[in-house]
Amino acid sequence: MSKIVRMTLFKLSDNSVIKEAIQKYSSLTQDALKDGKPYIQQAAAHQPYDDPRSQDYTLVARTVFNSKADMDYYDNECEAHAAIKTFIKPKVGGPPLVIYMDA
Repeated sequence: MSKIVRMTLFKLSDNSVIKEAIQKYSSLTQDALKDGKPYIQQAAAHQPYDDPRSQDYTLVARTVFNSKADMDYYDNECEAHAAIKTFIKPKVGGPPLVIYMDA
């Protein structure tokens, strides 16, 4: 079974919020637990280059899961992800763009 790679793009205008979000994603592989164990294979966030082709997206988060079921758990039940959403949601300019694919 292929791993799932997920890219989430955000429009955040405050550099301090972007830096804090990058920090939160950097510890996600340890913080996110399913059945008491880490389940996210890789997680990182980066600020893209300032370029018109970026369409005002200022943060790109990449997460890798072993399965679609793990990604669904991340979306609906993961406390660590819920904390990131709670932090980012009031500061984001519109809904994020989420794309996922087989690795």
